[in-house]
Amino acid sequence: MNKLHAAISSFTKYLYYRFLKIFRITFPAIFFSFIIFTSCHSGQSEIRQKKRVPEKSLIKANRYLVKSEKEIIDNYIKRHHLKMKETGSGLHYMIIKEGNGPKAKKGDIAIIDFTIKLITGDVVYSSKTDGPKIFEIGHGNVESGLEEGILLLKKGDKAKFILPSHLAYGLHGDEKKIPPKMPLVYDVELKNLK
Repeated sequence: MNKLHAAISSFTKYLYYRFLKIFRITFPAIFFSFIIFTSCHSGQSEIRQKKRVPEKSLIKANRYLVKSEKEIIDNYIKRHHLKMKETGSGLHYMIIKEGNGPKAKKGDIAIIDFTIKLITGDVVYSSKTDGPKIFEIGHGNVESGLEEGILLLKKGDKAKFILPSHLAYGLHGDEKKIPPKMPLVYDVELKNLK
């Protein structure tokens, strides 16, 4: 029995020292992991708080840009004595000559003659040099403002659209003739619908 008792006692001491050795190694690792985790977590909340400030600044800057672009468009309309209507998206339009054909709808193939001018008056594209524009309405192959405007027309209508940049080529322009954030003036004739 003494041998058994001595073996158990020896084994218990072995387990005790083994536990201490493991504890000495793992406790600092667990402790430092806890500290690193909590400090990283608090850093993330600081980062989130820092991100909120620029988001608010960007929203404020965007509102300012939209407002100033609207003023530019309104001044253009006033200078040229145009009687235009405005849609909810910001598209300005006026029918210059009414046609007598069917009204354009999504899925129709539209064929238009057009002249695109910058708000400064510079002609950048025209069907006289580039040929007529042909596209399926509602499939996004043209500026969203042009599609929206075409849906207001009947076959044979002539119209003028002013597209704010967000309905035209947006922040980048077309990287050819249309600069970034440039409103466009479209003179359009809806020649045919198929």
